[in-house]
Amino acid sequence: MDLLSLVYSLRPLPVSGPLTNPPGWWGRAAHALVLNTIREVDENLAASLHVISGESDEKSSESHNPVRPFSASTLMGHFNKGTPNPQETYSLRLTAFREDVAAILDAASSTGSLAPARTIELDYQPFEILAVGQAAGGPGDGSSPWAARNSYQELSAPYLLGRVAAPRHINLQFTSPTTFKSQGKHMPFPLPGLVFGSLLERWNAYAPINFPPEVRRYAEECLAISQFDLETRPVPQKSRGVRMGAVGRVTYVTVNYDRYWMSLLSTLAAFSLYSGVGAGTSQGMGQCRCLPGSNRPQVE
Repeated sequence: MDLLSLVYSLRPLPVSGPLTNPPGWWGRAAHALVLNTIREVDENLAASLHVISGESDEKSSESHNPVRPFSASTLMGHFNKGTPNPQETYSLRLTAFREDVAAILDAASSTGSLAPARTIELDYQPFEILAVGQAAGGPGDGSSPWAARNSYQELSAPYLLGRVAAPRHINLQFTSPTTFKSQGKHMPFPLPGLVFGSLLERWNAYAPINFPPEVRRYAEECLAISQFDLETRPVPQKSRGVRMGAVGRVTYVTVNYDRYWMSLLSTLAAFSLYSGVGAGTSQGMGQCRCLPGSNRPQVE
């Protein structure tokens, strides 16, 4: 198993006093949770990922930064002036798209520190893990469409082996603020070349078979946006900065259909569930998935 997406159901636990400075964005705390979980098993691996994760998100993929092999959402739920409500239930999602990281998160979520009934801490706030949604047919409730497990081979086989025809449309849902670093600036609109260029970089970092760089060129030149329903959302940064990102849905359609290239793009679209898209994916941004039905393979 190379690809893993876990959804945690959390309940806040009482603390000795109110949080003096509740975070405006919990993605950095989720990022730390992943690294701490890995450190419990493999300190060297955690140290290497910490170096990767310490690279500034202000730098673009053009600077050849290592690709983080995991993503983490922010804490999702209703808050009272930024503070979790003990009467509410919250969700957190962690993903991995490299085998060693996936194995550690999988084991931790079954019998380790991320298993149900265990307590975790996010930015000094303790939470009890109520359930772990992993995938239909696996441990946990499997109720969330964001929970899944797969391998690179199984994910890509339907299209790359020619078993099914690639679609002309791809619908993506961006459920947390998504932005891209392009030409020294942040671009919060998910243009085709930016989206599939980001996915291509992540895929080629860890997949057993690399896709050609022309994938991005095809997306730039042959994909158009036929529909979109997007809003911009702010993400608090350090030093009181703010980064804007887009949330919502986008439909991409090919204006020059080619089965081979659309098969690669369709595989990358499915991969987005595990990898995320754009900048800051290990700290809550760029949570993405291909919507059911929109990218469904049609048997020829």
